[in-house]
Amino acid sequence: MSQSMLNMWISFAGMGFLIIAIGLILLSRYKLKGVLAGIVASIAYISLFLGAIIIIFIVFSGPTG
Repeated sequence: MSQSMLNMWISFAGMGFLIIAIGLILLSRYKLKGVLAGIVASIAYISLFLGAIIIIFIVFSGPTG
């Protein structure tokens, strides 16, 4: 597998983490209450952080030849 294909799949994983974070944040704010909402929100913010780190890595790694 070439480097550019690997970067594409890694960026898809980063976008997936960001989409999961959106869903979990909405779920924790509008549907859940109490401790469960806090746990789900914590998981959401961790996935948001991981997705952002992955996307930043892909963007700053530059173009592949």
